[in-house]
Amino acid sequence: MQGLSKASGSDGAARTPSPEPIPFAPGSVLWDLAGDVRMLFALPAALVLQVAHPAVGAGVDDHSVFRTDPWGRAQRSLRSLQLWVYGGEQALEEGRRLRRLHRTISGTDGHGRAYHALTPAYYAWVHATAYPVFIRAADCLSRPLDEDEQRRLYDELLQLGDILGIHRRDMPPTPEAYWQYFDAMVHDELEATAVVRELLDPHRPVALPDGSPALLRRLWPLLRPPLARLNVFVTTGLLPPAAREPLGLTWSARDERRLRRFGAVVRRTVPLLPERLRYLPLAYAARRSAAGLPSPAAHLAPR
Repeated sequence: MQGLSKASGSDGAARTPSPEPIPFAPGSVLWDLAGDVRMLFALPAALVLQVAHPAVGAGVDDHSVFRTDPWGRAQRSLRSLQLWVYGGEQALEEGRRLRRLHRTISGTDGHGRAYHALTPAYYAWVHATAYPVFIRAADCLSRPLDEDEQRRLYDELLQLGDILGIHRRDMPPTPEAYWQYFDAMVHDELEATAVVRELLDPHRPVALPDGSPALLRRLWPLLRPPLARLNVFVTTGLLPPAAREPLGLTWSARDERRLRRFGAVVRRTVPLLPERLRYLPLAYAARRSAAGLPSPAAHLAPR
């Protein structure tokens, strides 16, 4: 673990250094949630919330490869997210790597305002979107989190912020303060940015990655349209209801019933799968290691 360094104030007195962030371990809410394959349904909704902020949307529009390499970007983002929770000491380095990566991301948003990816308010918003989406996804796809679990989840997201270099002063301190902050963000900041509209367009062309099996390539023109519609439907459904209106999204009682039926199928099917299919590879390896079982070849080193 990287050693702590002492800093001195203007009066020469040594300031108490901040403690090193604490990696996650079994028993935490995130340990159970973040590696569950059902969270794959939730991640697009979190991304939509993130890029609905004009500064974040402009950063993704200007600097991301989500158009030219959507599968590669998704794979790298998912691996990074898994490292945050299941990487142990490597989670700390991953947090530092992400901050280094974002140092050069800057530009002008759609309103002509300058942005920088590491502006505290913008970086914190990207992190903060996980909370309502995780709660909504758990409610629809697995089991609702009770009040105590929601509070623990929020405390753990603050802990995760420590790992990612997000100062606690830039995050609401409690769930109650979070919802006030969230409502203000929805009312004052979020909008249907160009990236939001693109992500929620079921006709957006998405090619298969290089090296895909020949049979899949032949079937892709038939498979892509219904899969795209399902993705947009589930993504819209897993957004916090208050966020849909500023994004120009409609959601009816019938839509909610359809989502709940879909969630019921997912909720009944996933627990029947073997553990290696219920959890993403890094989560599966970490869970086995924590239980003292031989781990599969799921290397934690960043790629």
